[in-house]
Amino acid sequence: MPATDHFPILGLEEFQPVLQPDYGLQYLEIQGERIIEKPHKHDFFMLLLFEQGSGTHAIDFEEYPVKSHQLHLLLPGQVHRWSLGKNTLAYQLMISRPVFETFSSSLELSFALYQKHPVISLSPDVFRKLQYEFRAIRDELSIKPLDWNIINLRSRLIAQLVSREAESKYEILTVYRAAPALWKYHSLVDLYFKEQKTVAFYAEKLHISANYLNILCKKHLQVSAMYLIHNRVTLEAKRLLRASDMSVKEIAFELGFNDLAYFSNFFKGQTGASPRSFRGLL
Repeated sequence: MPATDHFPILGLEEFQPVLQPDYGLQYLEIQGERIIEKPHKHDFFMLLLFEQGSGTHAIDFEEYPVKSHQLHLLLPGQVHRWSLGKNTLAYQLMISRPVFETFSSSLELSFALYQKHPVISLSPDVFRKLQYEFRAIRDELSIKPLDWNIINLRSRLIAQLVSREAESKYEILTVYRAAPALWKYHSLVDLYFKEQKTVAFYAEKLHISANYLNILCKKHLQVSAMYLIHNRVTLEAKRLLRASDMSVKEIAFELGFNDLAYFSNFFKGQTGASPRSFRGLL
């Protein structure tokens, strides 16, 4: 499929109701069937709270079944598409980067970790609390003049509830608590993966040896330290191939590869498909 057929990066303004002021935060409700067949990505954060639902939501090429009492967290740059069933009822918060940064410290774990765990099943009690806060933000957005302090406080509470629930659901998040160097390593890889692809670089940033970093990864994650770097590079390559207009050569250079053939061989070794054939699998 030609690159020009790929979905663009959508901004928050694409979803803003006509004549509504731009607060950097939008609330929407999703009712009934919704289908997005082609993958695309946003430049904002999205929190999607399902009261009920069915179908699938693909985030970064991983298919997640949609069920009642779930929270889906989508970060800027993540590629997604969905096919939601007719019984869907969900509450959606779309939050610009600047606004999200005002309360993101309340999400205690790194965004790099939420990329791996974007769907959280909620207990009935936590769902009710989040539903209340989502609706409260909806109501606050309709009040003029807007009291941003209240919006901010409610957003922070949502983030705290999400963090606590995520840690209780996913054992791997407890591992990162026990080995904070791995948490920091994930964050550093997410920050520097385009320019830096050696374990030694990250080990130096963490003030530990490359060998010890590798031991930590194998002990707690059952993979090598290099695997995490290669996995992050591969993920970004997949995103760009499926949801950008960049040529394969441009993508290779964007990801720090000076040689197109080397990039193609790397990608095929990681995925089993060439960049061009992967791009065509839509």
